[in-house]
Amino acid sequence: MIGLLIVDDHPVVRDGLRGMFAGDDRFEVRGEAADGREALAVARAVGPDVVLMDLRMPGMDGVTAIRELREQGCAARVLVLTTYDTDSDVLPAIKAGATGYLLKDTPREELYRAVVAAHRGESVLSPTVAGRLIGSLRSPAQEPLSPRELEVLGLIARGCTNREAAARLFIGEATVKTHLLHAYAKLGVRDRAAAVAAAFERGLLGNA
Repeated sequence: MIGLLIVDDHPVVRDGLRGMFAGDDRFEVRGEAADGREALAVARAVGPDVVLMDLRMPGMDGVTAIRELREQGCAARVLVLTTYDTDSDVLPAIKAGATGYLLKDTPREELYRAVVAAHRGESVLSPTVAGRLIGSLRSPAQEPLSPRELEVLGLIARGCTNREAAARLFIGEATVKTHLLHAYAKLGVRDRAAAVAAAFERGLLGNA
């Protein structure tokens, strides 16, 4: 049996997924979590084979949780299951280590097959997500930074830590990290220094 961990901030979604997988003897739901931080704790406790991970959750988001799972040496495959398929969601999740990326309107049988494939280590992508990844490889992403992403980058450029930026903007530190990850993806960079440099180079920060 493939042991599953279901991570989603909506109880109704978790209940639906648990009921769906409970009806197939190939799967065993070993645990559930309402956000990324809880997912890390549950994963350590139950040792899942596959994690079904939502992305946009309060507290620790899905991308951060995927990265933390990898850094902690968790062997589980992570299959993103979300309603969002923008470049700023897809690319950071794949770069963080997700094995697959599906949308929540995926039919039941396809989701079953995706979990089995992810357990084998195969990449599983919904058609729209696959198209976005191919497009990003063919040409640099041109999606503009959001006003909030620019605010966060401006504060980072002035020397603020993530915690200081969060305090100034009255948002959570995990949210600051999420905005930075989205900015990295849009700017085609991998760290904060490169992001600030790229933003200045493109004239996005002015005299920040």
